[in-house]
Amino acid sequence: MSDFLIGKGDQPVHLLGKYGNRHGLVAGATGTGKSVTLMVMAEGFSRLGVPVVMADVKGDIAGLAMPGTMNDRIAQRVQQIGIEGYANEASPVVFWDLYGKLGHPLRTTVSEVGPPLMSRMLELNDTQSGVMDIAFKLADDHGLLLLDLDDLRALLNHVTENRADISKQYGLVSPQSVAAIQRALLRLEQDGGKQFFGEPAVQLADLMRQDMSGRGVVNLIAADQLILRPRLYSSFLLWLLSELFETLPEVGDLEVPKLVFFFDEAHLLFDDCPPALRQRVEQVVRLIRSKGVGVYFCSQNPDDIPDEVLGQLGNRVQHALRAFTPRDQKAVRAAAETFVQNPKVDVAKAIGELGVGEALVSMLMAKAVPMPVERALICPPRCRMGAITDEERALVRSRSPVGGKYDTSVNRESAFEMLAARAEKAAATEAPSAKTGGPAAKAEPEPRSKFDEFLWGTKRRQGAVEAAAKSATRTVANGIGRQILRGLLGGLLGGKKR
Repeated sequence: MSDFLIGKGDQPVHLLGKYGNRHGLVAGATGTGKSVTLMVMAEGFSRLGVPVVMADVKGDIAGLAMPGTMNDRIAQRVQQIGIEGYANEASPVVFWDLYGKLGHPLRTTVSEVGPPLMSRMLELNDTQSGVMDIAFKLADDHGLLLLDLDDLRALLNHVTENRADISKQYGLVSPQSVAAIQRALLRLEQDGGKQFFGEPAVQLADLMRQDMSGRGVVNLIAADQLILRPRLYSSFLLWLLSELFETLPEVGDLEVPKLVFFFDEAHLLFDDCPPALRQRVEQVVRLIRSKGVGVYFCSQNPDDIPDEVLGQLGNRVQHALRAFTPRDQKAVRAAAETFVQNPKVDVAKAIGELGVGEALVSMLMAKAVPMPVERALICPPRCRMGAITDEERALVRSRSPVGGKYDTSVNRESAFEMLAARAEKAAATEAPSAKTGGPAAKAEPEPRSKFDEFLWGTKRRQGAVEAAAKSATRTVANGIGRQILRGLLGGLLGGKKR
């Protein structure tokens, strides 16, 4: 049976390739050896011919691309564990980077991400997410390709300009919600989202390669900058996981998985996660096993993972936890309860006593039964334990089989260009033309002299003629009024005398 050695306690602990798709967990406090464990597992799967996708948060996982160096400590550990055929070697590695700096650009299109994940990236509320759903539906109905952020921004402008008609057909769209989405798009663009969306979009087949010797390629995604944008980081990895789930066929349990996916800093996936999205994560983790994909979460505390997901993780490596706070003590108890008990190991006590490179390990045995927990020394990786230089990274990139495919961006006709062409055509049709007999403009009044303005006045000031006419009118009116008044009074008084 295909397997590889994880470590050794009272007995060797192997991870069986047949159950590599039953997912796993690597947990432990900072500095306890989680990164080394991840490297050992990535090397092991690669030697089995299984491609690996993992994020390199601190830059030290990049050491997989270079052979390690033997020293006394490593030699002693190899002898203690009894590793047969140990030799320093590099793994086949392809570097990726959403920003295109430390690896090949890793792109996808706005349409492939979809409205739910796009709303999470933009941190939209429910109302704004509804507007995003309407925008995507409108694009589908009118054949508008959404490839990059310019396309999405142009589509939102189109929604604003035609919101009356769109609201009648799809639902109410307020300009305030669209404006909020536009502002969120600006923030995403400033965070580097502009480089992430576009073409050529990454193809899953390029993440599931083997080298010429049959070893699985380790795809390392540079996340040292990406981790500073947790929403973008978690949404991207969730999109990748969803794409695998929707694309790969059902295969059941294979001798080895088709792909293994490592999710470092897993708590970022579930922090402030909407209920609908969390349900989606749980569904994907539960069902993607039958697609031949294993998902391994890496976090500091096991309680960072929801119970519904934690219950699906069969292969577990627990490094030391320091119970300094009530939350830490709770995490220790929770971690202890998740292992199959071993009479020889006091799990709750051992978690706080583990040294660097030591862990509590429980893997799935025959018939997918979890083994009793074992306090084990973790195997040393065969690669370099540490970062690599820029020159070494450039050398590895130059040998990449996919460099020429993704390094140059492509900008084909999409929603931005199509909507711009429609607007230009509409403007040309509606614009009046003087040559074709459009309505004549009102003639400009000829300039008047100062004397004319004195006589006849201007819009703001009356002229002498107008003033004289008004004065004469008032004089005549006053005279007539006095005559009428005298006549009336005279008549009245005369009547009294009679």
